[in-house]
Amino acid sequence: MTDSHLSRRTMLRYGAYGAGAAALAGTAASWDRLTGADIPGRDDGSLVVATLGSAFSPDGVRALVEGFQKLHPDIKVRVNAVQAVDWSDFFAKILTQIAAGTAPDLVYVATEGVQLFARRLGVPLDRWVKRDAAELREYFADVHPSLVESMMYEGSLYQLPIEFNAADMYLNTQVLKRAGADFPADDWTRDDFTDLLRRMKKASDSHFTPYFWTNRLWGGVVPWLFANGTNLLAESKAPGGSWLWDSFYPAAQRQGRGGGFRWTTPQATADRVTEAYDYLAQLIQEDLCTRPEGGNGQNLIGVFSTGRVGVTPAGGFWAGGLHLAGMRDDGFDVQYFPRWRTQRHQFGAAGYALLRTSKKQDAAWEFIKYSARRDTLTRLFTTNQTTPARRSMLTDARYRETGPAHWRVFYDTVDKFPDTGPIPAPPQVAEVTQVLLKHTGTALASPRSVGPALRRMQGDLEKAMERDV
Repeated sequence: MTDSHLSRRTMLRYGAYGAGAAALAGTAASWDRLTGADIPGRDDGSLVVATLGSAFSPDGVRALVEGFQKLHPDIKVRVNAVQAVDWSDFFAKILTQIAAGTAPDLVYVATEGVQLFARRLGVPLDRWVKRDAAELREYFADVHPSLVESMMYEGSLYQLPIEFNAADMYLNTQVLKRAGADFPADDWTRDDFTDLLRRMKKASDSHFTPYFWTNRLWGGVVPWLFANGTNLLAESKAPGGSWLWDSFYPAAQRQGRGGGFRWTTPQATADRVTEAYDYLAQLIQEDLCTRPEGGNGQNLIGVFSTGRVGVTPAGGFWAGGLHLAGMRDDGFDVQYFPRWRTQRHQFGAAGYALLRTSKKQDAAWEFIKYSARRDTLTRLFTTNQTTPARRSMLTDARYRETGPAHWRVFYDTVDKFPDTGPIPAPPQVAEVTQVLLKHTGTALASPRSVGPALRRMQGDLEKAMERDV
């Protein structure tokens, strides 16, 4: 890591909802082998829970396991912390375990893996949710329906979200002061954003970059597509889901809900997509931001904390990361993503997926329920390394030490912008991600590169979406 004070958990979360399942492309060919039963003799009777190695602190994992086994002494639990460089590497290693017949019972899965796992490997939670509806009513009342809907696939629920991160805008307050600029209003526009970058550049030296962003699915170009009222793939809702919405959410909150998101026809050459790329190309030409391949999340913490970057998109996880890097709580703040045609935001969420190969499905469901309890998440998320899916956990006390001042933005991004939705992550997310990253870098090489690169992206996306994963 570039900054030794930054926790690896925080940096992995910076890519948790972005780099995604790109590495799955190499293992996708093994799908027909992935339903093999566990190899005899390798099962010690424990419920095996696979997590990204550095996703949770050791103390958090210990509290999770001990608390669960106190409640369920008859269920042994073993957490398999899979060491991986990022979530894409993690997913690939899990698929390798499954192919080898050593599948875990539960896997911690972020948004980009939800539909991939649901389609081939996951078990819908519907029957348990219906059975334990009275017990779960408090959970759903505390969790925004958009987060729940992002965990549905073709009418069924596959995970209970326990955390999420929306792409908001972090601002270095010292840079704002240096530019003589006020903190932006909630409803600031794209033009306000551009003007702010120009003021920051004018007030700084040649080593300063007003806007820094990374080339990834989460927090890259996608937030600008959402703000411009479009998406990389045509977006719609699957039918179904009324069994959940009618049971747990009032009419106002279930309006427009369905059985999960569908991402289908590529639309990389649509006018609004081109417009978003043209805007980013303009920022690059004015030296108001870097080309996306010019940096990544690993070195961003250092350049932001030292005032060499003014603004960057990040989620609630960065509050804890900046604090651990030594930034004062008043050294940074967060605001909603600026409005363009809309002020729709994008997010990524995560929770536990139950695998079909598990022989302990009822026990696994008990663990899923326990992991979503408020007291459990309070012990697990002791620092602000993420945004808890439970609204009630976001309090002044939680952010008093780390900041930022406008911490309410983290959950209000879904509460105040109900159309905020997940990053586009169909079952073919591996190929889609690779295509997006490749052609985004090419498109922004120069203003004249946008059109040709997006046409090539369209062709490659069409091929990717034809793949039956």
